[in-house]
Amino acid sequence: MDKEILRQLKETETLYEQTEDKEIKDLAREEILRLRRQVDLTSPENQRNAVIELRSGSGGDEAELFAGELLRMYQRYSERQGWKVELVDRSSSELGGVKSATMLVKSPQAYAALRFEGGVHRVQRVPKTEKSGRIHTSAASVVVMPEAQDVDVHINPQDLRIDVYHSSGAGGQSVNTTDSAVRITHIPTGIVIACQDERSQLKNKEKAMAVLRSKLWEAARAQQEQSMGDTRRAMIKSGDRGDKIRTYNFPQSRVTDHRINKSWHNIDQIMDGAIEPVVESLQEANIALADS
Repeated sequence: MDKEILRQLKETETLYEQTEDKEIKDLAREEILRLRRQVDLTSPENQRNAVIELRSGSGGDEAELFAGELLRMYQRYSERQGWKVELVDRSSSELGGVKSATMLVKSPQAYAALRFEGGVHRVQRVPKTEKSGRIHTSAASVVVMPEAQDVDVHINPQDLRIDVYHSSGAGGQSVNTTDSAVRITHIPTGIVIACQDERSQLKNKEKAMAVLRSKLWEAARAQQEQSMGDTRRAMIKSGDRGDKIRTYNFPQSRVTDHRINKSWHNIDQIMDGAIEPVVESLQEANIALADS
């Protein structure tokens, strides 16, 4: 963390507390929020790669298509930032949607930017398969975790069951002739991670282990936060995975984040990865909440 930023923050907070001039106080408050955002983004906890998991929810085929569009949205956003994206696993539907998918976004800024995307995303639109023109509501869930390092989590090799099998594409067809796909089961917790993105069994195992470490670390962090009664993090991140955090209303070209009660009216651009305004608004809300 930048010591110069911390020094500036401390000086500005002192100025804010001591001055009685309203104009200076307002300027100081804006600067405090800006500096706190920098401190937040550069904290060691947030300087991590991001692991993103998506699952289709209620809505059948339409929910699977929407989950696929969310996957593409995060891929496009990451590409716009110049970050490397690796697809760990993807279970596709017959219509080309996503039943479930896991991706790894590689950048020290990735988790800090995407950490507030976790929760239930809801879509309202007329499905392509709908003949009567009725608007349907479907949902997909997103989980965002910081990638854990070896030093964060100790995994006993005896607690793992590792299976290898043929990779398969949509509809179950085999995509290669070697047992390169890997499924790792963490026996104590029952967590199962599969990876078939790479042709190399070793690389698939490495990716699966990275996701497993992140899941175990996130579970430990969540338990610690719960015991500490950390309501602030729950409010902005939507710790309850069942909470609806955002609605994508296609007929009105509107995206609304319910946690901060803010909407954007450029849904096509957002679905194409232009989520920078959404990301920045959530970061600002997080800092403002800390100040309240």
